[in-house]
Amino acid sequence: MSARFATVLLVLLVVLGGGALLYYEHGKSEHPADLAAIGQPLLKGLKAADIAAIAIRDPQGALTLHLDGGRWTLAERADFPADFSKVKNFVVKAIELSIGQLDPIGAKDRARLKLLPPGSGAGSGTLVELKAADGKTLAAMIVGEKYFKRTPEDPATAPADGRFVMLPGNTRTVYVVGDPLTQATAASAAWIDRDGFEVDKVRSLAYRRAEGQGWKFERSAENDHWRLEDARPGEKLDFTKANAAAYALNSVRLADVASPDVSPAVTGLATPEVLTATTFDGLTYTIQLGKLVGANYYARVAVDGNPLTKRTPGKNEKAADRARLDQEFAAHLKKLETLLPRERALRKYVLLLPKATFDDVLKTRTELLEKKKAKKT
Repeated sequence: MSARFATVLLVLLVVLGGGALLYYEHGKSEHPADLAAIGQPLLKGLKAADIAAIAIRDPQGALTLHLDGGRWTLAERADFPADFSKVKNFVVKAIELSIGQLDPIGAKDRARLKLLPPGSGAGSGTLVELKAADGKTLAAMIVGEKYFKRTPEDPATAPADGRFVMLPGNTRTVYVVGDPLTQATAASAAWIDRDGFEVDKVRSLAYRRAEGQGWKFERSAENDHWRLEDARPGEKLDFTKANAAAYALNSVRLADVASPDVSPAVTGLATPEVLTATTFDGLTYTIQLGKLVGANYYARVAVDGNPLTKRTPGKNEKAADRARLDQEFAAHLKKLETLLPRERALRKYVLLLPKATFDDVLKTRTELLEKKKAKKT
C-alpha cells in the first residue's frame, strides 16, 4: 500500500467516522435518550419543607408567592394573603408530578406548544420557579399548552388530561405530565385568599351616589321594620327590597386585589359611590365603589368601631331564655374577634368586588319604594 493511498484511506475513515458521530447525535435528538425516565418524578429531589417562594412569570405578568411571618402572601399585591390551601395543593402537585411521556422537540414545536421562555413572543409559556428562603431556585419548569388524549371541540375551554412542560436546562425534550396545572398562572385572582367581610346584624344602611343623591334606612331593633330616612308623604319603603339590600353584605367574597400602584383615575375611587352600614355590634363598614371593570367593581373597605362586649337584655326577655341568649352572644363575639383583624387589614388595599353582590343594594330611592297600586276605574 502506497503512502498516498494510506493517507486517502485515513481521511475517508475520519470523514465516515465524523458522519457516524453526526448521525448518532442526530439520532439522540430524534429518539428519547432516557425512556427509563417515564414514571419518574419531573422535579427530582424537591421537598415541601424547603420551598419558601414560588415565582411565576407568564405572558400577562409576574407574581411571587412567598412565606412572610409563617403565612403565604403575594409580593406584587403588597403582601396580600394568599389562599394557603391553593399554595399547599400546588406545591404537593409539583412534587408529585411524574413523567408520563417524553419526546424530542425542535424550536418550531417549542413555539407551537408555548414552551418558549416568557417574553419570547407568541410562543411564550409560563415559567414556574420554586425557591428556597435564600432565593436559590430549587426547581423550575416551563408550563406550555394543555395536553389532550383526544382532540376536544374547544381546546380553550375543555378540561385537559395533562400539560406539556419543559425543564429550562433541557430545551430538546418535551415532557407530558398527567396534571393540567391550572394553577400555574401569574393572575393574582387565582391565588388570593377570597375571604372578604361580613356585615352582620345591620342597624342602618346608607347609599350616597357619586352625584350626591342617595338614601338611608334603619331600624331600632333586629326584629323591627326598616324605616326610610326623610320619607316624603306617600312614600313607603318596600321591606323585602330593604332586607335584600342589607343581607347582600352579609358575606362578601373578593374577586381580586389590584396592584398597589393603580391610580384613582383608573379605579374611579376619587369620586366613588359610598355604602355605609352600621351594625348592632357597634361597628361601621364603609364601602367605596369605583369603576366597573368586567364583572367587578374597584373598591375600598374600611371597618371602624369596636364590638360590644356586653349584651343588653330585651324589654320582655324571659329568664328562661337569658342563658341561651348570653351563650349565643358570646359565640357571636368570639366570631367577630376572629374576623375583625382580617377585615380591618383590607383598608390598605384596592379590592375588586363582584358586581352581583351589589345588585340589590345599588338602587335608586324610587326603586326601594313599594309600587303604588293602580286605581280601579
